[in-house]
Amino acid sequence: MNPNAKTLGSVLVGFAIILLFLLTFIKIDDDKKSTVLCDQFKGNMEQCPVHKSSFSWMIIVAYGIGFIVLVLGFYLLFSHKLENHEPKKEFKPVAIDKLDPEEKVVYAFVQGKEGSAYQSDLIKETHFSKVKMTRILDKMELKGILERKRRGMTNIIVLK
Repeated sequence: MNPNAKTLGSVLVGFAIILLFLLTFIKIDDDKKSTVLCDQFKGNMEQCPVHKSSFSWMIIVAYGIGFIVLVLGFYLLFSHKLENHEPKKEFKPVAIDKLDPEEKVVYAFVQGKEGSAYQSDLIKETHFSKVKMTRILDKMELKGILERKRRGMTNIIVLK
């Protein structure tokens, strides 16, 4: 996450809180003034300036803008936690030059799939037989490069 976005989020949250706070006092003051004016024009709403004014609608719109700015600020402030939720994929260092050609193909495929792939997908992609794939994976597992985890009728191959 960009540190500038986090700073901007903090500024927006602060601005929105101040704006909503001020709007609340303006609304309370306007309501008091409106009550006094309406009392002077008892029963005659057509002459009352409060009922002709659109000021209360402007305050409602300002509240809406304030809440939108507040939500945007919180999004900018906390969106980095959403982005960094997934751990970075760092795998155990492997001497690729010491791998057999078939092992290199398997390693490259699993690494390209962010470190995990179904064994059935490996067989489809590499066109190796099930037996050959099992033997390759056995050797790679013994070398500590990957591990197999049973999932239903297939295995998930995960790089260490």
